Amino acid sequence: MRHRWLYAWGLGSVALGAASLLVPLYVVALGGDPVALGLLAASAALLGTPGALLWGRVADRTADRRPVVVGSLVGVAASLAAIPLVESVTAVLALNALLWFVSAAGGPVLTLLVVADAPESEWSRRIAALNKYQGYGWAGGLVLGTAWLGVLAPRFASPLAARQWLFAVCGALAAVSAAAAAKWVPSVSPAAADLGRGQRRRVARLLSRTQRNAKTATFAFTPNRLYWTTLGIRPRRLVGRFTPRLTAYFLAVALFSTGFATFWAPLPAYLSTAGHGGDATFGLYLATSLASALCYGVVGELSDRFDVRLFQSAALGVRALAFPAVAVVGSAAGAVGLTANGGVFALLGVTWAVIAVTGTGLVTRLAPASLRGESLGVHAALVAASGGVGGLLGGWAAQFGYGVAFAVAGALVAAGAVVVAALRGLSTAGGSGVATAGSESGTD
Repeated sequence: MRHRWLYAWGLGSVALGAASLLVPLYVVALGGDPVALGLLAASAALLGTPGALLWGRVADRTADRRPVVVGSLVGVAASLAAIPLVESVTAVLALNALLWFVSAAGGPVLTLLVVADAPESEWSRRIAALNKYQGYGWAGGLVLGTAWLGVLAPRFASPLAARQWLFAVCGALAAVSAAAAAKWVPSVSPAAADLGRGQRRRVARLLSRTQRNAKTATFAFTPNRLYWTTLGIRPRRLVGRFTPRLTAYFLAVALFSTGFATFWAPLPAYLSTAGHGGDATFGLYLATSLASALCYGVVGELSDRFDVRLFQSAALGVRALAFPAVAVVGSAAGAVGLTANGGVFALLGVTWAVIAVTGTGLVTRLAPASLRGESLGVHAALVAASGGVGGLLGGWAAQFGYGVAFAVAGALVAAGAVVVAALRGLSTAGGSGVATAGSESGTD
């Protein structure tokens, strides 16, 4: 597939990948407390969710989809350029909300474009390519942050100035991405890109049964998957149709997804107080993302051999212990503490790979055949909503100590693990409904 605009989207993903951690670090540098970080994390999910749904529907009703993509990237560039110009935490929170609201516009439109001129037999490969460029770009943003704050930061007048200039670089990358998209993204007529209901369900299934990319290990809000998988939800149809076991699994998803966000929201402030600089923080996030990306294929194979229910609950149990362990190993000084934390963060990436890959398989098994598509949509929406709630909870709990916040996060994940382990009656091996390496992949 030769779509030059994939390079434009990948470059924009570099800017977003760096911004995903740079904004929290900037809030910390401005004196923001854990509550501010909780609000920051919650805004990405709670405002990005309607953004994903709104922009996808706007694109559906627009003859020319290119302006939606270009407008999204221009909005990202403008938001990133504006953030270093303000030194008010409240203003940064507002601009961050705008950033993730406008960034949500690109994914649904690009998915339409990537499948528009291809037979359905090619959709998996094309969506996988889109996913690859986004994933590589996001990881590249984390590498950029690590190198910038580690190598170039001493050349600036202050750590705050180094962060402000990195925002300028990210904004410039997004602007170049927008210019490239304006030139390369095709203008597609509705007749060429509109999909029927059955085809939309096919796209949603491809996006749900996916190897996740580097992004989702540390920033789990996925606007593209949320848009496509919620297209077919009809609330009246769902009332009273979920089985008790599926309802129980959704309860588990709400518990452990809230726990994940409770941990990640105040984490940048904790790492700062523990003596880790911005470069080390970027490096730890990168370790998690790369560890998960490297493990998706292996996990996909193992999930066909083992009891998926126990496989996921075991990974959740390990995560429940790892969250408070970050506060324990982080107390060690210097290189020892950083190395120990690096190991824990890599373990978090491995466990995320297990949870992400097995999650769709469990929903597919537990849902009635007639409700599988809608159940996947509910699952995506539940993860987004839980991320918002968990961000607020993490910021509030961290006021009583970071150890308290991480313990609360671990307890929520452990509770989710118990519920998953209690879901008996699932087949023990094979037919997991998840993608293995090189098969169906999707962009987030």
